[in-house]
Amino acid sequence: MHTIAFYNLKGGVGKTSAAVNMAWHAARWKHRSVVWDLDPQGAASFYLGVDGERSYKAGTLVKGKQPIGRLKVPTRWEGLEVIPADISLRNLDLKLAEAGGRSTLKHLIEPLGEQSSLVLLDCPPTLSPVAEQIFAAADYLLVPVIPTHLSLRAFQQVRDWLDQKQYRSLKVLPFFNMVDRRRLLHVEMLVKPPALMKGGLKTWIPYSTHVEQMGEHRAPVGEFAPNTPAARAYRNLWFEMADKLKL
Repeated sequence: MHTIAFYNLKGGVGKTSAAVNMAWHAARWKHRSVVWDLDPQGAASFYLGVDGERSYKAGTLVKGKQPIGRLKVPTRWEGLEVIPADISLRNLDLKLAEAGGRSTLKHLIEPLGEQSSLVLLDCPPTLSPVAEQIFAAADYLLVPVIPTHLSLRAFQQVRDWLDQKQYRSLKVLPFFNMVDRRRLLHVEMLVKPPALMKGGLKTWIPYSTHVEQMGEHRAPVGEFAPNTPAARAYRNLWFEMADKLKL
């Protein structure tokens, strides 16, 4: 089982749309996948049409009193399940701190590997005990970065923090997202990527109204607009990531 976390310290950079589209593609290629929506806002759950179906208490889950497998909800796409967000996740920082240790979340996720080959975490935009647990649990950290200086600055803060905390086994893969080729700065960064993006994914995702329409259709872009640039970009992003995972 591989665990992939979609994370950025900066909100509004498209991490949820990337997580949902990647999970959908993984399931299409017969890799059983589960998305754990760790953001109390529940955007990933909403996009996949499963918000509100299941509630739980973060504290009960952390204490091991509620099996995580029972929280999975099937989507309308075969091989793709979701652990929906719950409002109690707003207290997850506190509950994880009470549990102690850096690997509590990792241990919670491990049973999912019995039936799934991929676990995708949609993460809240914060540097907190939850983030520390995510970094310890994930094999890969996918970081969507808008080609702007502020977005790069937020990513630099994350890299500095990871270096300070010494998460040496975590593979960090940034990629450009919400790219608007009408903007000179975006084009310049695509043509000559900043050093901070070195080692990241080559695929970039364009700014697109079709991505915004995911909320209307409650589906990944490839489901309702398969021949659009955004759909093709997400497909390419999946293939690039699958190659790294050797799937």
